[in-house]
Amino acid sequence: MGVGTTRSLERMLAALGQLQAAPIEFAPAVEVPLGGVWCALPALLGCGLLRRTRENFELPPGFYSLETIFLLLAFLALARVRSLEALRYQPPGEWGKLLGLDRVPEVKTLRAKLALLCADPERPRAWSSTLAEEWMAADPETAGTLYIDGHVRLYHGTLTKLPRRYVSRQRLCLRGTTEYQNS
Repeated sequence: MGVGTTRSLERMLAALGQLQAAPIEFAPAVEVPLGGVWCALPALLGCGLLRRTRENFELPPGFYSLETIFLLLAFLALARVRSLEALRYQPPGEWGKLLGLDRVPEVKTLRAKLALLCADPERPRAWSSTLAEEWMAADPETAGTLYIDGHVRLYHGTLTKLPRRYVSRQRLCLRGTTEYQNS
């Protein structure tokens, strides 16, 4: 089970299929690295990160609950961990303290859980569609025009002096106009 395991009884019960999910238990800790991601938790919950997850997703009994997986993925994104592979180089015990567990799942386990959650592509689509409908219903005035992309169209002529725009593909400020796509 590893050196960092402090909840071996619960892990054993989960391995035998007798535990639906390990309960979240926070312990007093000092100087938890990346603990600032907890500051974003109210915003994540307000946007609906865990809303309607049980209606659209399910996991078989195991140590890690559905909510734990979703929170871990959100915290990884907030901490700018670039990929699931990069989780291999993060301290699992410190990340576990953030989630109220003894450690986070290994990359192999996390990939297996994500494969189960995304096995039916209609489930994530239904979840995100439901959340989008709720967001639009909550503030319908903002649903009119959404900024999608600002594309700079360069001007090569000499008839007028257009303002300079930053062109990312050339890493220069060049004269041109910015087009916006609306939806």
